[in-house]
Amino acid sequence: MKNKILLKTNLSICLVIVVGFLLTAVLSYRINYHSSIQNIVQVSDLASEGVYYQMNTALSKPVNISQTMANNSLLKTLLAREAAHSDDPAYIGTMQKHLLTYQQKYAYDSVFLVSAASNRYYNFNGLDRVLAPGNAEDAWYFDDFLPSAAEYSMNVDNDQVAGAEDAITLFVNCKIWEGDTLLGVVGVGVRIDHLQKALQSYQDSFDVSAYFVDDAGVIQLAASRSGYERVNLREQAGYSAAICDSILGWRESEAASGFWSFDGAGRKQDYFVTRYLPDIGWHLVVERDTGALMAALQRQLKLSIAVIVAIIAIILLVITRVIRGFDRRIAAMARANEQERQTLFEKATGQLFDDIYEIDITHNRPSDQVTEAYFARLGAPPGTPYDQALHMIAEKQIKPEFRQGYLDTFSPAHVLRAFDEGAESLRYEFMIANDGQSYYWMRITARLLVAEGDGSLHMMIYRQNIDEEKRREQKMQLLARTDEMTGLLNKTATQRAIEERLAQNPEGPHAFFIFDIDRFKDANDRFGHAYGDNVIRDFADILRTHFRRDDLLGRIGGDEFVAFLPIPSTAWAADKARELTAALDRDHTEGESVWHMTASIGVAFAPQDGAAFAELYRRADTALYVSKKRGRHRFTLYQKELENGGGTRQ
Repeated sequence: MKNKILLKTNLSICLVIVVGFLLTAVLSYRINYHSSIQNIVQVSDLASEGVYYQMNTALSKPVNISQTMANNSLLKTLLAREAAHSDDPAYIGTMQKHLLTYQQKYAYDSVFLVSAASNRYYNFNGLDRVLAPGNAEDAWYFDDFLPSAAEYSMNVDNDQVAGAEDAITLFVNCKIWEGDTLLGVVGVGVRIDHLQKALQSYQDSFDVSAYFVDDAGVIQLAASRSGYERVNLREQAGYSAAICDSILGWRESEAASGFWSFDGAGRKQDYFVTRYLPDIGWHLVVERDTGALMAALQRQLKLSIAVIVAIIAIILLVITRVIRGFDRRIAAMARANEQERQTLFEKATGQLFDDIYEIDITHNRPSDQVTEAYFARLGAPPGTPYDQALHMIAEKQIKPEFRQGYLDTFSPAHVLRAFDEGAESLRYEFMIANDGQSYYWMRITARLLVAEGDGSLHMMIYRQNIDEEKRREQKMQLLARTDEMTGLLNKTATQRAIEERLAQNPEGPHAFFIFDIDRFKDANDRFGHAYGDNVIRDFADILRTHFRRDDLLGRIGGDEFVAFLPIPSTAWAADKARELTAALDRDHTEGESVWHMTASIGVAFAPQDGAAFAELYRRADTALYVSKKRGRHRFTLYQKELENGGGTRQ
């Protein structure tokens, strides 16, 4: 009888253990699965952000350098003289020397120029070859770039110049214009292996695939392939139409779009993050393949089941000897496991977040003593409703311009409405100060969940200091908009900023100034390019001192600058141009080297001379041309008569 009772007891305990272990294994699998999915999203988003800012900076610089070369007056002069000196070795040597100067200054693998008149291809080693229509190797020039309306483009191709050994290179091509006449194409090339190594480092560090595609879906740059291979997302790469549309359809600047692909059973398969780089027209794609992860989780589940079976077999053999102490040991193990999990959780969350609080949204109150103590430190007595404490926090800690957004995001009414609409989390980034003065960036991520006990809605609040991240992001944005030599806006940023100002205030009035350093080539020829660079910096510093802080200043060419500002009258603008003409009339001295600097200025006005950047630039440039034609060192205000060679000098 005793044996039957013991057998029954053993079987009952074994059954309970089997069920318990199986449930634990299944729940552990699900928890690991969801945790892994969240980790994939966070790591992929972080990797995409890093790739975006590093590669955007790396790719924007050669574009800016190529645009600077396209506006170089010496290159334009050399192209205009080509027909008369095409067979002159001295002419070819001058062209080679100028291109070599850029190559040595910026250390690019290729610096080239193509004449539109002769189709000659020059590089820093001299005349390399003559491009021919119908030659497949020259299709980038005749078939792709020349017929397009784009002022510049990027393409991946083999470098055919002597000594380059057909190395795969990322080329930036920029058109050179003299008025409405196309003189040629100039640009630089970067060996693609340098960029591929950067992408490979992200793949190794984050276990993701990162690559760039153009609007046609062709993979232009990846760790193991390039645009030279013409691999298309839809055709060779095998992506579905939905995935391709999601990638190529996203065009929000500086924002990311994340989405999952699904298998035939509707399970999450691969995670994608895409970003758009408007300055170069490429899409960044960061992809995480979850196949290996899912296989590992399934192996872990099978291993857990196998371990359970082994444990049960052992228990059946020894249960008689350990039955009396079993309950005590199980209880002790449960407590130890719970303490260990709690310790690991607190350690992990402590590394990620500054503070964690919990709010009972349904009952408008703190959910625990830690949250209530936090409210008390800010002057909210125990029992203060959450919505009142929220206003106290906003009033005492949040920077004024962020307060309303903070209240609107985390008010009980908004949280309940967001949860009803299907939201699982809320996020808000703002500036906060513990002392009311020293503000820093903070991110709050709020997770919404329903309490099992009474079904009330709770909000877990995770506070994270992101001040360093924000400052790094702002610095990267500034670098992408700034001319490296002068600290002024670069050409692309200048045009974009002026267009924004015109859209905000189309009635004006505004003045559009173009400045050109007179005989700047003489400074370079006499004293060298380093001296010439310092002349440009000196010129930019003088402009800064004569304009207001909110006026737009940019460098749009080698020695060409632009200013755009609101004005009270055209007479005021004329006085300003006269003042600048005098201020820029000075000697630039370095040691014993002295060069007299002057400037020619052209001025157009919005809205009477144009309502867009292109119109104002063309008319101010017309006035600038008149200033130079009349002897330089002067300014001219645009008048319609100038288009026909008339008008009066200002």
